[in-house]
Amino acid sequence: MISKTTRAARSMAVAFAAAATFTMTMPTSNAFAIDHVACRGGENFLKIWSHSDGRESVDCYANRGKTSFGGWWIDKISTGNNDLIYYDANGDSVKIERWHEISFPNRPPKVNAIEIL
Repeated sequence: MISKTTRAARSMAVAFAAAATFTMTMPTSNAFAIDHVACRGGENFLKIWSHSDGRESVDCYANRGKTSFGGWWIDKISTGNNDLIYYDANGDSVKIERWHEISFPNRPPKVNAIEIL
């Protein structure tokens, strides 16, 4: 006859094994935490030159995710090693592949959000 202690230990071992199997077989998802980072030469960050209300800005971003861009007008984009989608004020979304640099000298888009894929 099996004692209560042995059955309890066996039940705990089975539960632990099931939890370990579940943890190892479930897909992991990527963290979505786009970061505004300092622009540095030689880095392959997403770099965006923009303007709004008489102010100009150059901003760099790293890591996958989506963030608000506040309706600023984009003058130039350098994607670096990032695939990008920008969401303009007209409701359109535009994808730009990595390693591209695009300037908008005549009709810059007004962008509400950006997303690094």
